[in-house]
Amino acid sequence: MTIKLWENDIPYFNEEAETPNMMTAFIRETDKPLPAVIVFPGGGYVNRARHEAEPIAEYYYSMGFHAFVVEYRVSPNRYPAPLIDAQRAIKIVRYNAKKWNVDPDKIITLGFSAGGHLCAMTLTMDDVCTVTGDEIDKMSAKVNGGILCYALTNVEEGYGHVGAGKNLLGDSYEDLKADYSLEKKVTADTPPCFIWHTFEDPVVNVKNALFFADKLKENNVSCEMHIFPNGRHGLGMGDRITDDIKEVRQWAKLSSDWITRTFEE
Repeated sequence: MTIKLWENDIPYFNEEAETPNMMTAFIRETDKPLPAVIVFPGGGYVNRARHEAEPIAEYYYSMGFHAFVVEYRVSPNRYPAPLIDAQRAIKIVRYNAKKWNVDPDKIITLGFSAGGHLCAMTLTMDDVCTVTGDEIDKMSAKVNGGILCYALTNVEEGYGHVGAGKNLLGDSYEDLKADYSLEKKVTADTPPCFIWHTFEDPVVNVKNALFFADKLKENNVSCEMHIFPNGRHGLGMGDRITDDIKEVRQWAKLSSDWITRTFEE
């Protein structure tokens, strides 16, 4: 099922940029409310990688969760457009919680690479999606957990993928890069996280995972983290679609178990 993020005027609309304005829903038929996993594919804030989109949602659906893939805006759109789209998706899921049998207190965001940066923004930043004034806008954008997959959490030099930060912030990159290095925004109110990365990732340095987790520890926020020794950037499920790495393939089941364990009754 495809759902529009915005029915009428799209905030921060850029007529020269792609505006997909949609998310794809994988909603289970169920008699009881279930957790929902909202997926943000990676792509350096310039595209959205398909192997980090529907296949991921289909996996979580198969594990007994509702799942959604958000087609958030990318460059030449700039911040706050991607975050507004992400928070709108969260609010739509929460608004329809009763209709879809989603547990509104078990909404988890998940992101890969730059989509992981967007996921981390949903975990650490204030609600900026209050521009339309409709009933959906009135819902909370707060999520209850996050899954960071080789996520870019710091857009400054030395962490890898500076280009993603520049795609997000444009000409304001130098002035704003420190503000969107998200380990600095972790507080005791940040929701629990599941983090995985490969130690040898040549694009997004493993320091992104380590430093973010360190701030979670400093603020007494629960975190499960897995650092796999081998594997390039952009592995997705870690299966035959990318590089079939047995050790990395574990992450999906580990994260599914983490959801069940973290949000069990």
